[in-house]
Amino acid sequence: MLHSSLRPFLPAALLVNALLDTAYAQFSSQLPSTFPHNYTGIPAGDYSPEWQDYFRVTGDLANVTKGSTSTSYAGNIGINRAGHPNNTLWFWAFERASEGGNGSLSANAGERENEPWMVWLNGGPGASSSLGLLTENGPLQVTGDFNIVTNNFSWNHLADVFWVDQPVGTGFSTSDADGYVPNEDQLGQDFVGFLSNVVRVFPSLATRPFYLTGESYAGTYIPYITKAILNTENPPVNLKKIAIGDGTIGDFALYEELSTVNTLEAWPQIINFDPDVLQYFRVQEHLCGYDVNLTYPQQGIIPTLRDPFTTANIYGALAATSPFQKGGSRFGYSGSLAFANQLSTSTSQNRARSLDSPRQRGETYLFARLNERMAERGLSHRTLLRQRRLETREMKEVREEAARAWKRDLSGRPNGTLDPFYGCFLFEEMVDYALNFTFPWNQGDFDVYDIPDALDPEVPMDPSVFLNDNTTRRSLHAPDVEWEMFFPFPFGNSSEGNPFGDPSVAPMAFMSELASNASAKGVGIIIYEGNNDALVAHRQAEVVIQNITFGGTQGFTQKPSTPFHDDSGNFVGIIHQERNLTYAFFPDAGHFVPRSQPEAAFVFLREFILGNNRTGFVGSSGSVVGGQDPSLSADVYPGINSIFYGSGAQATTTGTLTFPSETWASWSSFLATATQALPVIGNNNDGSNGGGDGNDDNAGYVLKSSMGLSVVLAVSLGWLMVWVR
Repeated sequence: MLHSSLRPFLPAALLVNALLDTAYAQFSSQLPSTFPHNYTGIPAGDYSPEWQDYFRVTGDLANVTKGSTSTSYAGNIGINRAGHPNNTLWFWAFERASEGGNGSLSANAGERENEPWMVWLNGGPGASSSLGLLTENGPLQVTGDFNIVTNNFSWNHLADVFWVDQPVGTGFSTSDADGYVPNEDQLGQDFVGFLSNVVRVFPSLATRPFYLTGESYAGTYIPYITKAILNTENPPVNLKKIAIGDGTIGDFALYEELSTVNTLEAWPQIINFDPDVLQYFRVQEHLCGYDVNLTYPQQGIIPTLRDPFTTANIYGALAATSPFQKGGSRFGYSGSLAFANQLSTSTSQNRARSLDSPRQRGETYLFARLNERMAERGLSHRTLLRQRRLETREMKEVREEAARAWKRDLSGRPNGTLDPFYGCFLFEEMVDYALNFTFPWNQGDFDVYDIPDALDPEVPMDPSVFLNDNTTRRSLHAPDVEWEMFFPFPFGNSSEGNPFGDPSVAPMAFMSELASNASAKGVGIIIYEGNNDALVAHRQAEVVIQNITFGGTQGFTQKPSTPFHDDSGNFVGIIHQERNLTYAFFPDAGHFVPRSQPEAAFVFLREFILGNNRTGFVGSSGSVVGGQDPSLSADVYPGINSIFYGSGAQATTTGTLTFPSETWASWSSFLATATQALPVIGNNNDGSNGGGDGNDDNAGYVLKSSMGLSVVLAVSLGWLMVWVR
């Protein structure tokens, strides 16, 4: 039964739901048309070096001291798509060197031919790359109080860098109402058109080594752009490497759901070190077919994963009560995705989130369904949790009883079946568990991009005040539009494909072909991951790599286990290189690696993206440059011991939750000894791998587990509260 203090909020959620129905219907039928703004001094004729003076940023920038950065250029450049002259991509580029007016970007054709240049893309889809520039790896960084400071580890210290808003309509980029990209292939062609015009303005770039980099949903963009470049006769740029951080190369099930158990094993704080809860998730993982076995080299193709949208009542309830269904509008299909898109921080803070997309209408439908389900269990979802704190003894007892009821609900379920509500939405169930049962997340938020950051609200990373300043906008030759972090309709009114309305197949489908083509043309592929990222976690990237055939072999032949270090000799990650593919793992970084570990990311850029450091390289004899550390070869890399929390209008860290070494040792022992007898899961008729649907024939399933009593005792007797004032 729902606690009395929670009841008043349910009708309000349903009311907002109805209002957003109307707002979405009106907006989606009238997509905006935006246009580049022609400022004084725009050259006549086609793009040429004469445009450099126009694009050069010479005016004032709000809160930025003139001369504090290298020379930069900004503005809108066309994409050459027939029938859409107003379709442009906006860029802000910073030179690496500007000696005496002879800048590295303004060089003539054929000059500086060995000096690198690069593009950075944020994801979304629909996220402005100004987020990367101003909160991650650019020369200017916005602070929590909206000031602008310089960044000692800006990537333009090593190369000329373009931060580009794309696809059309994103950020300051522009599009006709009927000109939004219909699919990723068009996105790739648009970007090639953009690059062909960029090198007309900056002619030295046509032959200089080019590096295409980005993160998150750019894991979808970059393979398609790369394919377009490699398939273009006489491409406009000299592509050398692509680098994807915490990227969505696979489909939704792969990048979001598959890694859940691995995340819980590495971050047991999420479930309060409870072995029963982990075993429950392990069973669910197996029933969904997400317990993929990786071998080195990989033995056989890893089959397509089961689509979680076919498994859960959470989607069925949504579809049954809404005209917004898959095939009719992407909001029906994306309703369950709102779990992931909402679970980070207060939307009022507008924190830069690379996989976020402001589809509040779908989220509200989801939360209404969740609240009904939670009411049945005597619980509340995060939308209600944020409106009250469980501070009284009575409320604490209610919550503890609710947790016990959750376990009783599991024990009373037929053996070997999926949760009928969550189905294979394992990531979403994990986050919901933490928000309901585990301190400090039950006091506010769960940051899916940086697990140890439990501030509520989190420190804002919001460049909108800066970019929407009229003086700044004029200096950047930006359109006369309100800059927003996320554009909600990058694929127009598409209702097909994935939860974002992207109708294109995930790049995983052609990565083997792309890798072969890239190798033949001397283009390297780099994939890197942060261990603190729960949403696009590192396990999925390792599955992607082991499913790619490159250099005649499927996947890596040896497990990544070579350490690499920063300039001070500190261990910062694991590096592995085979046959033109590089993988890097950052143990102390989140989804936004350059933000989490700016110095480590800078060294990684210098040594492995722009450079050719051979550490981690597997030679023909099987030997590995830099050696191998067996302790780094485990499937699970433990997260840090500290969870940081605090609350208030401008939340800062007021407390740090840590656990004693005995608790971690007991957990490690449990992971090493726990066993489970799982049902045999065959292939489904749709070709996906395994999993029950709540009505399977696994009634004989038996769970065998070392229940880890020592873990329970260590937690209950010993977790430490270290207050940091």
